[in-house]
Amino acid sequence: MGKPAMTDISEEPVLDIAHLGHIELLTPKPDESLKFFVDVLGMTESGRKGDSVYLRAWDDYERYSLKLTGTKTSGLGHAAFRARSPQALERRVAALQGSGYEIGWVDDELGHGPAYRCHDPDGHVIELYYETERYVAPASLKPALKNQAQRFPARGANVRRLDHFNGLAVDIKANREFFQRYLGGRLTEQIVLNDGTEAAMWITFTNKSYDLAYSRDHTGTRGRFHHVTYALDSREEILRAADIFLENGVFIETGPHKHAIQQTFFLYVYEPGGNRLEVANAGARLILAPDWQPIVWSEAERAKGQAWGLQTIQSFHTHGTPPVGGH
Repeated sequence: MGKPAMTDISEEPVLDIAHLGHIELLTPKPDESLKFFVDVLGMTESGRKGDSVYLRAWDDYERYSLKLTGTKTSGLGHAAFRARSPQALERRVAALQGSGYEIGWVDDELGHGPAYRCHDPDGHVIELYYETERYVAPASLKPALKNQAQRFPARGANVRRLDHFNGLAVDIKANREFFQRYLGGRLTEQIVLNDGTEAAMWITFTNKSYDLAYSRDHTGTRGRFHHVTYALDSREEILRAADIFLENGVFIETGPHKHAIQQTFFLYVYEPGGNRLEVANAGARLILAPDWQPIVWSEAERAKGQAWGLQTIQSFHTHGTPPVGGH
């Protein structure tokens, strides 16, 4: 068989990517960041290697969904997606050959098998893998129900699972085309300005309404990070999380509120290393239509603010990691 060609956006959807598996967050305050994720978010430590600690939400089926790495700065180390099969991984790697986005194979990561790394047009490192280590809870964390990954932690916000991440980018269109053409992502919603410039995009690989989002970086700096999102079960749990952040002295940037785009009920905070984190009831909307038509939001529509008229706080447009020129 010949080498698989790059996926054309107009062709039949490629469903080789199963879901977002984990992300690596960089932090200049590793001890403080770790305490935040364990004590305030309610995550569970599931391994250590080098300068990294591996953490999981209580219903993640894989060993971890967050790799927290101590470094000199903040930001995204990499975002990892699990393929649907070994063959699916091979197809995506073959499609990337000659694209200019290749980095190569890595096989020394904790918790999963060989992974292929590439980068998007903005420079964010993307990792693709298939072989993975499923989480097996120790006796102290064994759940009462066998179809649950681990016992409910009853600690902090009790985040349930990794939901999505949001990157910052200089060229949204180029990044959208990368995820569609090379990885088979489906565009569900986007923002297009009056001059035709694409300002933001939401991409899914599943029946969730999005697994990743990218928005335009106002500093013009490539490869920065906006936020990672962990899911809770209900709006009430988001409200409870706000109380938990308040009790722990965690600065709440904005929310609880409802996004107009994707209708996510949200709450944003910063972890001690400076990275933005969202807790959200993000699983309510599902994309079931195989021929879903992307929703396009105009500049005027976005100027109306969030779902109930709240204007988006300015720092939401200016804060990203790593910091650049005071931002």
